[in-house]
Amino acid sequence: MLEAVLAAANTVGPTWVVSPERVEGATWIPDPGGGQGAAVEAALAGIGPGPVLIVNSDLPSVTADDLRALHDAIPEGGMAIAEARDGTTNALGLSDVSLFAPLYGPGSAERFRAHTEHAADVVRAGLRDDVDTPADLATA
Repeated sequence: MLEAVLAAANTVGPTWVVSPERVEGATWIPDPGGGQGAAVEAALAGIGPGPVLIVNSDLPSVTADDLRALHDAIPEGGMAIAEARDGTTNALGLSDVSLFAPLYGPGSAERFRAHTEHAADVVRAGLRDDVDTPADLATA
């Protein structure tokens, strides 16, 4: 699944991956431990100001067009949110890296919406349909 996400992301712009092991096809950032929020914070620490997309690696059908739509939906001074079917967050588009807060987990999409004054929802199958369970994998 990571390869599918990387293939889409690399056509859109520079790509970073936070993982315990080196990943080909992207700038690798060693996973600091502490979960998804800490991993995203580690990635953002090396990025200057400006817009950024944060995309989970479990989106097997994500496309470059999905990522462009996420980027294009970012409101000025806010964030675009791609919610998973279960209310968690599969991807974010931030107008600036300073808007990030580690709010992941059950119900995180709503917490991200509440975290910013300007939020836009992005509903696209490639950004919505993640793989969290064996049933999700069978569907994908």
